[in-house]
Amino acid sequence: MTERLRVREIDDDEGRRLVRIVRRGSGSVVTWRRAQMVLLSAQGMGVAAIAKVDFTSEDRVRDVIRNFNADGFSSLYPKYKGGRPPKFTLPQRREVKKIAKSHPADHGLPFSTWSLAKLAEFLVAEGVVDDISHEGLRVLLREEGVTFQRLKPGRPPTTRYAVKKARVEHLYAIADREVTPEAGEPEVIFCVDEFGPLNLQPRPGRQWAAVSGKNKEPGRAPRRRQRATYTRTAGVRHLFAAYELGEDRVYGHIKPRKNRTRFLEFCRYLRSLYPPATRMAIICDNFSPHLTTRKDKRVGKWAAANNVEIAYTPTNCSWLNRIEAQFTALRYFALNGTDHTTHEEQGSMIRRYIIWRNNHAYDERLRRIVTRANVA
Repeated sequence: MTERLRVREIDDDEGRRLVRIVRRGSGSVVTWRRAQMVLLSAQGMGVAAIAKVDFTSEDRVRDVIRNFNADGFSSLYPKYKGGRPPKFTLPQRREVKKIAKSHPADHGLPFSTWSLAKLAEFLVAEGVVDDISHEGLRVLLREEGVTFQRLKPGRPPTTRYAVKKARVEHLYAIADREVTPEAGEPEVIFCVDEFGPLNLQPRPGRQWAAVSGKNKEPGRAPRRRQRATYTRTAGVRHLFAAYELGEDRVYGHIKPRKNRTRFLEFCRYLRSLYPPATRMAIICDNFSPHLTTRKDKRVGKWAAANNVEIAYTPTNCSWLNRIEAQFTALRYFALNGTDHTTHEEQGSMIRRYIIWRNNHAYDERLRRIVTRANVA
C-alpha cells in the first residue's frame, strides 16, 4: 500500500502565514485556493477530502502539494511571465532562512545578533552559497518572510504543545475514518471559531461588469459608487461558526458580542443536533471565552455534564483548526462586493449562503463545472 501524500511538516510561522493568505479578502484567487489546499493537508486531511472541499480534482490537489513540498511558498503564487532562473535553489533558501532565524551564539560566534554583513560572510564561509550581496540577502529574506524586527523572548514549545497537537490530529483521523474510535472516544467532531467583527460597510469585491474607459459602450450609465460610511452607529456582529468534519456541514449563529455566555449558547445548539449518548468533540483555539478558568468554570462543567470533549489547539497554532479554510469561501461569496445597510440584511445573506453551501456540498454536477473552470 502506497504512503498517503501529505504536505511536509510546517512550523507555526508557516502555518500562520498560510492562514493569513487564506483569510485575507484581497489578492489572487489562485493563491488562496492553493494555500487552502496546503493548509488542509497540513491539518491532516486526505487528498480526496481536500478535492471535495475545494471543488477540484484529486490530481490538481496532488500537484499543488508536491509543488509546495518542492518549492515552498513561491509555488502558491501564479507565474504568468518568464524570466531568468532563480539564482538560489530551494534548499539554499531554506538554509539561509534557518540560519538567519538562529542565534549567532549557536554557531560559536561572539555576538548576539546578525547584521547583513556578518550573515552574508558566515553563509559564504559555511558553503551555503558561493556569493551573495547584502541587498540580495535582504531581498531573499524578505521573500522568505523574514525581516529585521524587535522581538521579545518567547517560551519554547513544551510537552503540552505536542500533546495538544497530537490530540487534535487524532480527532481528525477519527473524523476522516482513518482510525476506529475506541470506547469513550468522540464519534462526532466539530471545529468551532468566530468570524468577525461584521461591520456595515461597503466591501470591495469582483463581479462581471461592462468595460470602461475609451472602449466603453456609448451612453452607458456610470457605475454605482460606494456610499460613504464615516459614521457607523449600528455596532458590529460576530459569527459563531462550526464545521462538522464527518458530514462536511457548516453551522453558524450571528451574535451581538462574543463572550463565554454566547459561546456556550452555540455549543448547546451543537449538542442538540445529536442524541445525548453520542460522544462529541469540539476543537477550538485558546480564545478566553473558550477556556475554563479559576474564576469561571462554566465551559468545563457544561462539557463534562453533556458528554462533550473540548480539544484546544496549541498556543500560536490556531492554523490547525480546519474551519479556517471555510471562512475564505464565506467571505468571497457572501460578503465581498456587498454594501448591506442593516445587520439583518447582512445576516440573512450569510445564513442563506451557509444553507446553499450545505445543500451543494455533494453536488457532482457543480463539482464538474467548477473543476472545468478551476485555474488553480
